[in-house]
Amino acid sequence: MIQVKDLKKTFIKDGNRINVLKGLDLTVRKGESLALLGVSGAGKSTLIHILGALDRPTSGEVRFDNVNIFTWDEDKLADFRNRKVGFVFQLHNLLPEFSALENTMMPALIHGVSHREAKQRAESLLVSVGLAHRFTHKSGELSGGEQQRVAVARALIMAPDVLLADEPTGNLDTETGKKIEDLLVELNVTKKITLVVVTHNKNLADRLQRKVGLRDGRTYDISKT
Repeated sequence: MIQVKDLKKTFIKDGNRINVLKGLDLTVRKGESLALLGVSGAGKSTLIHILGALDRPTSGEVRFDNVNIFTWDEDKLADFRNRKVGFVFQLHNLLPEFSALENTMMPALIHGVSHREAKQRAESLLVSVGLAHRFTHKSGELSGGEQQRVAVARALIMAPDVLLADEPTGNLDTETGKKIEDLLVELNVTKKITLVVVTHNKNLADRLQRKVGLRDGRTYDISKT
């Protein structure tokens, strides 16, 4: 489903070139769950941002269904992000003035889905993540785990093919983090959503089908080290 070839990403900071990704290769199969592991600064977040077209590589290819997405213009990339990819970050990034239901509906409304259809989708998703009783609560009235569940529901509102999660349990206590782990694994198993997770959480990584490490700007297969 996703094929990354010779991916390079360079940043300029204080006049210095920083080579974060140095010819990285990666393949993600449709429907699999993959953990991206590595020390802080290894380039995991940079990679996941490029996979989701939130950032462009300096060079190299990212192919979704054998099409290099970085040959597209910004409008087509934006459409790709909205239709094909769901994002869950360490910080849930909910809009505080809106309810759980409204936050979940937002990507669909932005993409032109009718209010009625967006509301129906959002209600169904919030029920599926265990928040049937929290539709009207604003983010400040939700626990950390509930906020992250809303973020997961929001990521799924456009029925994406792939869910990219960057440290989704990083700000949560052990018990709450376990519930988010369960939710992500369940989504992968039951909905066949391709799941790519950046995590330092060993328990979560061990529950996913494959583990890939990042080191010195390149990937390596954890199972072979």
